[in-house]
Amino acid sequence: MPIVAVSFLKTIANSCVCREHTIRKLMLDKSTNISAMVQFGCGLCAPSQWQNFDASVALRLQKLPVIGALAPVGQFGRFPANVEYGDIVKGLPIVDRSVRLLYCSHVLEHLTLTELRQALHHCYQYLQPGGIFRFVLPDLEFMAQQYINSTDPDAALKFMRVTLMGVEQRERNLRGFLTEWLRGSEHLWMWDYQSLARELENVGFQDIRRAQFGDSDSSEFAELEDPQRWKNELGIECKKGLLPS
Repeated sequence: MPIVAVSFLKTIANSCVCREHTIRKLMLDKSTNISAMVQFGCGLCAPSQWQNFDASVALRLQKLPVIGALAPVGQFGRFPANVEYGDIVKGLPIVDRSVRLLYCSHVLEHLTLTELRQALHHCYQYLQPGGIFRFVLPDLEFMAQQYINSTDPDAALKFMRVTLMGVEQRERNLRGFLTEWLRGSEHLWMWDYQSLARELENVGFQDIRRAQFGDSDSSEFAELEDPQRWKNELGIECKKGLLPS
């Protein structure tokens, strides 16, 4: 029965989110000149100058009328009030060619290969010509080199832990199910620069380059970047061309 209750809550959350998406989309469609700064997978980092989206189950529950205040808070706490529910794979409730700056931090590694390709396609659609997409995620090449060069007998264990590609233990009960459902922290597909740059090229992105913490010409990204989330990680910045690719 508890599983049924969870399923019921999820159904309600989906219904509320769909209604919110519809209203948001109708409002945005009335505007023909939007220059937005959008962040997806924002977590608790939600600067007021940015439009912030997250696809967390905990956020969906917190958005429910009345019982939202009693909903689980997720791994790091309650989401700021200005965070909207939005799934980059299914599509965000924003207008195509309306975004000037687009950002995500440690999001893409939580997507399957197919989901990542769908997400990149949406990112490209949302950007204005000349718009910038900047992101950071774990660097598979760096972690693999650390593993290969290590003489530590526990190198394999450390590699599996740092990549979050293994499951060390799990509770086989309702609590364990709910914890996994709310957390969603597993890494589903890891990337190095060359492989991800190829995916970006295939979508149509141009001027693809490795990015370092704080090195963007667009100072607005500084509101989002955390040096600890960029250390030894893979940062990339790219643009949508001014002319159709």
